[in-house]
Formats: sequence, C-alpha cells, structure tokens
Amino acid sequence: MEVSLDNNVIVYLTKSFKACTGIENIDEAITLLEQNNWDLVAAINGVIPQENGILQSDYGGETIPGPAFDPSHPASVPAPSSSSAFRPVMPSRQIVERQPRMLDFRVEYRDRNVDVVLEDSCTVGEIKQILENELQIPVSKMLLKGWKTGDVEDSTVLKSLHLPKNNSLYVLTPDLPPPSSSSHAGALQESLNQNFMLIITHREVQREYNLNFSGSSTIQEVKRNVYDLTSIPVRHQLWEGWPTSATDDSMCLAESGLSYPCHRLTVGRRASPAQTREQSEEQSTDVHMVSDSDGDDFEDASEFGVDDGEVFGMTSSALRKSPMMPENAENEGDALLQFTAEFSSRYGDCHPVFFIGSLEAAFQEAFYVKARDRKLLAIYLHHDESVLTNVFCSQMLCAESIVSYLSQNFITWAWDLTKDANRARFLTMCNRHFGSVVAQTIRTQKTDQFPLFLIIMGKRSSNEVLNVIQGNTTVDELMMRLMAAMEIFTAQQQEDIKDEDEREARENVKREQDEAYRLSLEADRAKREAHEREMAEQFRLEQIRKEQEEEREAIRLSLEQALPPEPKEENAEPVSKLRIRTPSGEFLERRFLASNKLQIVFDFVASKGFPWDEFKLLSTFPRRDVTQLDPNKSLLEVKLFPQETLFLEAKE
Repeated sequence: MEVSLDNNVIVYLTKSFKACTGIENIDEAITLLEQNNWDLVAAINGVIPQENGILQSDYGGETIPGPAFDPSHPASVPAPSSSSAFRPVMPSRQIVERQPRMLDFRVEYRDRNVDVVLEDSCTVGEIKQILENELQIPVSKMLLKGWKTGDVEDSTVLKSLHLPKNNSLYVLTPDLPPPSSSSHAGALQESLNQNFMLIITHREVQREYNLNFSGSSTIQEVKRNVYDLTSIPVRHQLWEGWPTSATDDSMCLAESGLSYPCHRLTVGRRASPAQTREQSEEQSTDVHMVSDSDGDDFEDASEFGVDDGEVFGMTSSALRKSPMMPENAENEGDALLQFTAEFSSRYGDCHPVFFIGSLEAAFQEAFYVKARDRKLLAIYLHHDESVLTNVFCSQMLCAESIVSYLSQNFITWAWDLTKDANRARFLTMCNRHFGSVVAQTIRTQKTDQFPLFLIIMGKRSSNEVLNVIQGNTTVDELMMRLMAAMEIFTAQQQEDIKDEDEREARENVKREQDEAYRLSLEADRAKREAHEREMAEQFRLEQIRKEQEEEREAIRLSLEQALPPEPKEENAEPVSKLRIRTPSGEFLERRFLASNKLQIVFDFVASKGFPWDEFKLLSTFPRRDVTQLDPNKSLLEVKLFPQETLFLEAKE
C-alpha cells in the first residue's frame, strides 16, 4: 500500500535515515525509503546488517521501547528527548549483540598532529594517556578540546558521546609556557603570523563554520565575515565564547586571548524578549525535525520544498542574495557582466579582472597568440551555498597580492555553479575542452569544497589542468600554488618560444627563397615579354614595310602604265634624250618628246622606284635641282633638250 506523506515527515525520515546509515546522497536515501514503503526501521535493516550494532541500544544492551512509527500519520513523528544525539526508535524484539566500533582521532598540538585509533568502549582518559606518551605532556597539564558536546570528563566513555568515525581534536596547555618565548613582543609577533581556526556555531540553525583567520585579522573582520555567512548584521550579533580580554572589535586575534590553534564561538541573533519567547515556542514545536548527529542540519531541506528560513523561524528573504549569474543565460558575456557587477557589490572593486566572453574566447586570448604573449588561464568556480565562499572571496581572491599576480600572469574567467542549469552547462563545456576526467572531478566535488580555482595551461594539441585549488586554503598557500603553476608554465613557454623562433627562422628562409624564385620568374617573364614585344614590333614594321612597298609598287606600276610611249629616234617632232644616273651608279635612258612636260620625266623616274618626293633630280652644268622647277613646263622650256645627263640624289 502506498503511503501519502507531507513534506515535514519526508524531511524527518530522510534526515533520520541519513544519520543512521551515513548515506549522503538524498536521491539514494529517498529511493531506499520508498522501496520499504517509508518504514524507517526496515530501510535501515536493509542497508546495514544487524551485526554492525545499528539496532543496539546505548544503554547496557537493552532494547529501546517505543511506539511503532506510522508514516501515514504525521502526528506519529516522535518528539525529541533531552539527549543531543538523534536515536531512532527500534522495535523491542530486535536485540543484537554490539560489536566494537573503532574511532579515528586526529589530535593537533601546536605544529604537530597525532593520529589515535581506539574502540568506542574506551574513555577520554585513555586518549590522554596515549597523547602523554606521544607529546611528552603530563595528563594533569593537558586540556583536550574539540568535543561537539563541550568539555568532557576523563572517565567519559566514547560510546556515550555518539561520535562519528573520524574526529578532530586539539590540545591546550595553558599552564605550560610557549616554546622559545624570549619576550612578550616576540610571542605576539609569532601569534600574528599564525592562523587561528575559529569553530563558529550558528545558534539558530545549529550549523558549524570552520573559518581560518590570520593572527593579524581583527575581531571586526571576523564579525563581518560571519555576517556574510549568516546574514546577521554585526550590530545584531550575540556572541558567546570570546575571551574576557577581547573588549574591542579593533583588537587583532593574536592579542585577544583566543586559544591556539582552535577556538570555539557561538553566534546568534539579538532579539527582543517577545521575539525570544516566540522563537522558543517555534523551536519546541519544530525541534523534532532536527537531528544533532552532525552539523549539517537541514542542509537538504530545500530539495523537499521546505525552506530553511521557515523551519528555523527565520524569513528566507533574510538569507537570500542576488544571484551571481542568471540561470539559462543565452550569452556567456552577458552572464559574466552580471557576475562581475554582483561580485563587486559584495566584495568591493579590488578583485581579479574577470574576462568577459565565452570560454572559447578566453582560450583564444590566453593560448592562441604568440608564445611570448601567452598566459595561464585561471577559472574561478563560484558556489553561493558553500560556507567557504565568502571567506575565500573576501580574504583570498580580493587580496591585493593575489589580484596583482593574477592580472599580470593570468586570464581569469569565472562561472557560477549555484544553479543546476549553470552547473550542467559548465560541465558540458568542461567535458568538451578538458575531457571527461576533469568534468567528473568537478562533478564529484561537494558543495562545501567550493569555490574551486582551476589553473589551465594551453598545449599544442590539448589544454592541461595544472591544478585544482579548493576554497579551504590561505592567501600564502594560494599564492604558492599560483607561483608553482607559473613556474611550470614558464618552462613550457620558453620551449614554445624557442620552437616558435626556430619555426619563424625556417619560414623566413623559405620566404626569402620563395621571394627570390618569384623575382627570378618575374625577370624571366619580363625578358620573354620584351622579346615577344620586340618580335611583334618587328613583325608590325615588316608588315608596314611590305604594305608601303606594295603601295609604292602599285604607284610605280600605275605611273609606268600612264607614261606615254617612248618616241622613236627618227620622229617628226623634236626628241630629247635623257640619261639619268641612279644612286647605285646605274643609268636610266629614255627618249621624250621635247614638248613633253617635266612631270612625265618625274613619273618615269618614279616608275623606276625613285619617287620625286624622296629623291632630287639634279643637272650637272649648270648644277640645278630639276625637281624644284615647274613640272608643267616642257622639256624644251626647262632646257633639257636635245639631250641631258641627270643624276638622282636622295633627299635628306
């Protein structure tokens, strides 16, 4: 039979199932509960064998009596007891012998870390005895801190603390002097260079934030960062856990008296008495939906349609910020413009210069230029739901040294993975440009591991991811990793510059050879064309000469035909005999009538190939140019009778 449940019951059952089984995937948890018809006990037994002790009570092996849970009736959701740890209700018939459970502890003392593995049946005092041998510190001088339930006695059994598998603790020795403390000034300087881990609990939502601050940070800076995380303005913050010496917000952490390396603080919202009573009533009615087994309370409530602000008596608008990037943006450039504007409004104008454009355009800007102009590509992946985001952006990414180094050596491109659509879009781009391995690495990152900083170096055939930097880092570590990536890039860049110079030298030689060959071809072509023009000119002149000769021959023939017949020596009319010497020395002889006009003599000479416009006809005694005489006069009139010797001379 299918059971109909409301959202509150679904949230409760899912959180309970996750707390008991350790399954983090919400979809998997819901699937297993649905397979068991929302029977919490049956679902737990189906996942974890009974011999693991899951159904064993923490009270001497006795079963925990309690009413059976009917998922169809929301009223059957059990109210919480005064115990801080969530304990599921089990049927009385299940009695299972508990097997020893091993717990891992990492204990930090100054600059040392000690790993301790014990059964949960051991006591806190036994941990101290092991640490006494490792750290050479008497148990009486040792304070073991970091327990989620507060300070515990040495006789406390670990099993009663309901601890997870892996735990982090730290040792304080207030009665022992710090090592090599020559003076108070020297100790203060050393504290300024140290990093303090502040474990801050948000009282209203019962959520812990592990924040790293340098000793030089002020209390005011801590409160402002907590405002970014909790949306509680500084003036409304109500704190517990500050040392009595921390009286001024301008005081740095190193001189405030905080415990090193870790210090626990609690923050809540300052409220009026009426609001306090109202919140107490809401907590008394809704506390059954909160599990104290870990610090991730209702991290996934929004996935079931239940708003975190409503669950904890807070308005969701107080926690909501403007999105860094619009969802399903058509243009990546427009999305990054909004990202840059929102980033500036949150963290100020001192931040890396984000490249405005698509990821492909960023590749072009960083990689596909000359080797000397190439840069590394830094991809910043933002996630608003990560507790590390605000601290990373304000303290690391906006540090002047980081901003300057990124601007000089990197092209910085950003994307917001808060929205599922934008996350899927980036994973598609990542798979296309970097391969499935990198895409899978980013896909498996948990929310609290963001933001991420990807350092990309372009290569000839592919793009290589040099480093993936998570948000839980410091300014110094971030700078060191950027510089390490830069060293790798510089070595590769020098090789690329050398290869590029050699390639350009080869191309220059080839270009010069090609140019010389081209000039040679052009010279040969010019010679050939000149020869062809010369031949064409000769042919043209020859044609003109032939035409002129033909024309002259035609004229000569026409003149020859037009000449009157030569008279005989014995003629009734007077006859003039002319003897004409040509330039070649030959003589032309002919008889003319004395009455013939001088023009006939000219025509006769022209018919022999000596036109009168090219040659002069000269007489000897007296020397005169006959061609200058009137051609219409008769030979008798020009005194070329009865005989005369003339000679031809070419005109100049």
